[in-house]
Amino acid sequence: MDSLKGNVWLLGDDIDTDIIIPTEYLALKTVDDMKPYAFSPLRPELAEKIKEGDILVAGKNFGCGSSREQAPEIIKALGIKCVIAKSFARIFFRNSINNGLLLIEQDSLCDQVEEGDEITVAIGDYISHKGKTYPIVPLPDNLLEIINAGGLVNAMRRRNGLV
Repeated sequence: MDSLKGNVWLLGDDIDTDIIIPTEYLALKTVDDMKPYAFSPLRPELAEKIKEGDILVAGKNFGCGSSREQAPEIIKALGIKCVIAKSFARIFFRNSINNGLLLIEQDSLCDQVEEGDEITVAIGDYISHKGKTYPIVPLPDNLLEIINAGGLVNAMRRRNGLV
């Protein structure tokens, strides 16, 4: 994966895991059963509007709250290819990588985009929006390997010749 392009869904600061997937829906059997309720406390209509390839852009502290792995799994199941935020909660960041969801920290894009805008992410290099580029810090190769494999389990299977 060298680059991706998608439409923006804009969220604010401190989007916690209870907003991403409320506790009462964790009892549902599968992630696909849960995903219609993603972001429902904040924006009940959002999950049904997200399209494959869309990109979430948020403020600071995205994914704060709990360590529930369902949060990044549901974002990925919705078809979101990337989450760009000013900052991420540490455990959410690692859970996302382990589940194959690309996260990018970029501190100024969120203040420049509007919902529905199209952005292009040159992975490990920059984000392009309306002719302007926003630099990003590349992820280490070992984390990109996990993301490109679709998650940690798949990456280890590949590394050990099991796929």
